[in-house]
Amino acid sequence: MAASKPAGKSSAVKTSKRSKKSAPVMTPEEELSAYREMLMIRRFEEKAGQLYGMGLIGGFCHLYIGQEAVVIGMQMALEEGDQLVTSYRDHGHMLAAGMDPKEIMAELAGKQGGSSRGKGGSMHMFSPEKGFYGGHGIVGAQVPLGAGLAFANQYRGNDRVSVTYFGEGAANQGQVYETFNMAALWNLPVIFVIENNRYAMGTSVTRAAAGAEELFNRGSAYGIQGEQVNGMNVREVREAGARAAALCRAGKGPYILEMRTYRYRGHSMSDPAKYRTREEVQKMRSESDPIDQAREWLLGSGYATEDSLKQIDKEIRGIVNEAAEFAQIDREPDSSELYTDIYVEETAHAG
Repeated sequence: MAASKPAGKSSAVKTSKRSKKSAPVMTPEEELSAYREMLMIRRFEEKAGQLYGMGLIGGFCHLYIGQEAVVIGMQMALEEGDQLVTSYRDHGHMLAAGMDPKEIMAELAGKQGGSSRGKGGSMHMFSPEKGFYGGHGIVGAQVPLGAGLAFANQYRGNDRVSVTYFGEGAANQGQVYETFNMAALWNLPVIFVIENNRYAMGTSVTRAAAGAEELFNRGSAYGIQGEQVNGMNVREVREAGARAAALCRAGKGPYILEMRTYRYRGHSMSDPAKYRTREEVQKMRSESDPIDQAREWLLGSGYATEDSLKQIDKEIRGIVNEAAEFAQIDREPDSSELYTDIYVEETAHAG
């Protein structure tokens, strides 16, 4: 990728699709960790889908199956204290941030042990202590919030980076471009991650977005650098994320990463996904599945054996089953919770 000057210093910014000659290198420990964390998301989402089908989870529920490499690769590129904010397809982001599977599953079921005490549901969970500033149900609404986090970091001079996720459908929202403008003017340390899974609800990106083949170029008018990444490969995601984070920490943000990924399930649990063929989905599963790729890499590199990977899967299934059981036996929130978290409690200011 050709380097370019940070926004505000030059109006000419070159972006790139970055061809990969060889897969980036990770240590055996990193490879195993990436595999485990992606598999955790996959098994958790599969269980969430089952509970939804049983009527134990209500409302909207958007599964992350197929896109696991994006959030895990990005999380591996971040440092302690960095923040992330995303849209409503958020369970994978919560797990990647280190939130407790029990709390997440309980929140999905609307129980008091949930991360938002059963009042947020699938789309609205938060964990500031883990650097996770929410899933957000309004399309594109989280993008200015992510820039706000970056502004706060810049103001405090704490060298932190905000990662702001949104889909290719949200990439057409006006507030996204207002945010691009402010982020570029102030060189904010924010990484905009476009999770391009090719379908915004049921509409193909090629039918809805001009220049759909290069969404990473959407910030070029503001002088924002960007690149396109194979979002089905955790190693490539981690490499691109580390590069973007380094630029932001050096005061050369913002940066756009377009992750070319794919969701296997419908837009939400109520979506039959008839706008694409079964053959298309199967082709992506058989040729590009992020977990299968990681598994083959581990086995081919001698970092793991079939038995050791089966043991990891067994352990993860146990954790997920325990979370599901907790969500089913936990109590519903007390009626008094209707009156909490309505107003922000004032705190005394020093000085």
